[in-house]
Amino acid sequence: MDKRTFIRVMGLGMVALPLSATKLGNAARPHPNVFPSLIGEGDTVGVITPSSPLVDDEGYAIADKNFSTLGLRVKWGANVGKRYGYLAGTDAERLADLESMFADPDVKAIVCLRGGSGAARLLDKLDYQLIAQNPKIFLGYSDITAFHQAIHTQTGLITFHGAVANSHWTPMVINQFRQLFFEGTLPTYTAVGMPVKTITGGTAEGKLLGGNLTVLTGIAGSDYFPDFENSILFLEEIGEEPYRIDRMFSQLALSGALKKIKGFVFGKCSDCDSKNPANSLTVEQILYDYISPLGIPAFQGALIGHIDEQLILPVGAKVRIDATQGSIGVVEPIFKTG
Repeated sequence: MDKRTFIRVMGLGMVALPLSATKLGNAARPHPNVFPSLIGEGDTVGVITPSSPLVDDEGYAIADKNFSTLGLRVKWGANVGKRYGYLAGTDAERLADLESMFADPDVKAIVCLRGGSGAARLLDKLDYQLIAQNPKIFLGYSDITAFHQAIHTQTGLITFHGAVANSHWTPMVINQFRQLFFEGTLPTYTAVGMPVKTITGGTAEGKLLGGNLTVLTGIAGSDYFPDFENSILFLEEIGEEPYRIDRMFSQLALSGALKKIKGFVFGKCSDCDSKNPANSLTVEQILYDYISPLGIPAFQGALIGHIDEQLILPVGAKVRIDATQGSIGVVEPIFKTG
């Protein structure tokens, strides 16, 4: 399975900002957090394909079923279903859907239909002022990592890393969605049923940043790569040989990002075994080589990644991890109140 050609995705208060033509700032000047509003049954969710298109039509029915189960209405992006090579339409078409959903007052949340590839092509074209003025729940993972980092660095909006719309949402994912987005319950994810491994024990607090390793390192050096000072870094991956995982961790280390983080969580690395294991490191060895010398609380095996059941994580929120117990808890409000 290769996410660069196909990813089968599976389920698990407005702040005043300086204005410019498109960007509102950069990672060197973090913005105060901006919070989305809660949603409820009967609300409309916008569904878009800002990266790659579906490979078959089954995903539309799956998405409809997911939202119907939650009592939510669906508004499809005008360009959903279009194709431009491996992209779900041209840059202009994908950008139009993303921005129109943020601008539409009837759309209360935005969920990406799938990931794939191509999000980074839009980062320097997005109207971040529009997004900051219309903060909404924004959910997705994998290639959507690029949007999470860009939107947060440029606006301060808390976004959500988790199951996309055509994932098979299990009862665990449905319950997470309802408790988080309907009720505003601040989650604490524990290691129950999770085969976690502690790299370095202890607890740490910081801003939660990260997502897919390939996508995150792909935007390193840009205005959309976050400042990892006092952060908790979380990562997941799919379909990469260990030597490529090692190369990407080298990039994070050489960029200075790893020296800044206060804690580390690794999810799943699906289909990441070497084709020639006798001449390869394992992913676990790579994690220990780069993370253990940092001496920070760190663990691996969290329910994050290309898996059936995954956590919904608020990107940009302050969290507390316990690397000994394998838990992640949100410690400050992440939704607009009043």
